[in-house]
Amino acid sequence: MKTQTELRTQLKQIDHKGYKAYKVLEGEYDFGVYRLCIDHVQGDPFATPSRVRIVYRNQGNIPKQYFENKHRRTAVEDYLLRRLHRFLRSGDGRAAKGSGKSGLVTACRTSQEILERTAMRISTESIEARIEVGFPAFGRTIAAGELSQILFQLLPDLSEKTFHLQPQMKQELDKVAALADDQHYIREQLIRQDLVAFVADGSILPRESGISQRPLRDAVLFHSPDSLAVTMQLPHRGEVRGMGIRQGITVIAGGGFHGKSTLLKALERGVYNHIAGDGRELVLTDQSAFKLRAEEHRCIHETDISMFINNLPMRSDTTRFSTENASGSTSQAANTVEALASGSTVLLIDEDTSATNFMVRDGRMAQLVSDEKEPITPFIRKIRSLYEDLGISTVLVAGSSGDYLSVADTVLQMDCYETKDVTARAKELAAPLIEETVKKTDWLKKTVRTKRIEKVRVHGWDTISLDKNELDLRYLEQIVDESQTAALAYIMQYILEKSADGKKTIPALAAEAADKLEKDGILSMTPRNYGAGPASMVRRQEILACLARYRML
Repeated sequence: MKTQTELRTQLKQIDHKGYKAYKVLEGEYDFGVYRLCIDHVQGDPFATPSRVRIVYRNQGNIPKQYFENKHRRTAVEDYLLRRLHRFLRSGDGRAAKGSGKSGLVTACRTSQEILERTAMRISTESIEARIEVGFPAFGRTIAAGELSQILFQLLPDLSEKTFHLQPQMKQELDKVAALADDQHYIREQLIRQDLVAFVADGSILPRESGISQRPLRDAVLFHSPDSLAVTMQLPHRGEVRGMGIRQGITVIAGGGFHGKSTLLKALERGVYNHIAGDGRELVLTDQSAFKLRAEEHRCIHETDISMFINNLPMRSDTTRFSTENASGSTSQAANTVEALASGSTVLLIDEDTSATNFMVRDGRMAQLVSDEKEPITPFIRKIRSLYEDLGISTVLVAGSSGDYLSVADTVLQMDCYETKDVTARAKELAAPLIEETVKKTDWLKKTVRTKRIEKVRVHGWDTISLDKNELDLRYLEQIVDESQTAALAYIMQYILEKSADGKKTIPALAAEAADKLEKDGILSMTPRNYGAGPASMVRRQEILACLARYRML
């Protein structure tokens, strides 16, 4: 390991040279209370900023009690990353001058969700922060003086103010750890009480706007109907009352703009914990829950969709169905069986984003076109068997499909964002329906061969490029952060290069990758220079969905 003095000397030697001379700075440097690791230097001032790590000595600083288990550690790492961002946004986070991305100092952006990220790691020995630094230049000439301000003034100040434990920081850490404990307790209770979700009274479900995840001011606070109320005694917050959505089939009804989709959106994102003040911090959903929807034009690889689609006119084999351009119904059928193959035990559906002919079949149309002439068996005929035979619960928003009242265990009505239990009335209106049995099978039969991937890129939060092949993820609605998209890019590269052997199926590869993430963490699949950006933890469900949408399989 080199010293600060050696770093200063090297900087002086390369001042005013061509930009590529910055490469000599790669390495580790001792700054006393922390190590500065320059892992990768950008090749041009306009390129992606350089990758730098600050490894702060944590001995005797933040006590182990704050990160003694996984849920606390994730919450504390998230908190420290947000502290780092606050410093960079303040006047203290001053930038150097220069061309291109000169002086840019940033880290993985945070959302309302609490995610395990590569950007921040804590242990009893150290706190490791991964940041991006735009090494300064004038034109393409090294500006050593500007970089010296960053390395010898800004970063030491950042380390002290972000990581050194102060009384106020300790109070904040106490709150972060307490909320993490309470959220973890609720997740345990979901399992023990046969619930798929819990929505605490007082939660704020509406968001500020369609492009913001901040809570809406003056929103109607959530309040559970008495008939569905569950009271939990949380470790820190004490007694909390809220709505428990039980296993089975739950239909959310109501007029347009009354809050049906808002509730479902909160449940979608409830697979992740949320920060204090988000309004949904005590809205928790089974972590395997998967949002289904129609997804026209996606590819499908050797997938058994025969329980929904059969007897096609061209005699296509729907037990090994493949297409490069799926319809609304075939895509939703594939999405459903992929969710089951990924281990999901809760399906979340909004009729507004579903294929109508996949969801229901009108009685009069059934009289006109007999079942023998209709290849699609609607989801409504399978939904009860999915639960009773396979243990798969469904939460469904139905604004106009009244037939779903006949199969529901619980019916909620959203009325001006107030939740009412109207199950009894729905049962009075229900009419008998034809139902069919679902049997478990190997839904995805496609095996995957090894493939060399030279370059991965991320374009926003919804598109991955593997070499020249783009992967469209815009309809995976539970990807909530660009860093998750980056993680999926790295995981795809890892699977295709190291796990695929021509024998393992898509579900097997997804399960293997998810197990590795659980055991070794997201860093185990992240390249050293994380060229596609910082990464954060993703679920087995999104890994499988990503593989299934890769056209080059």
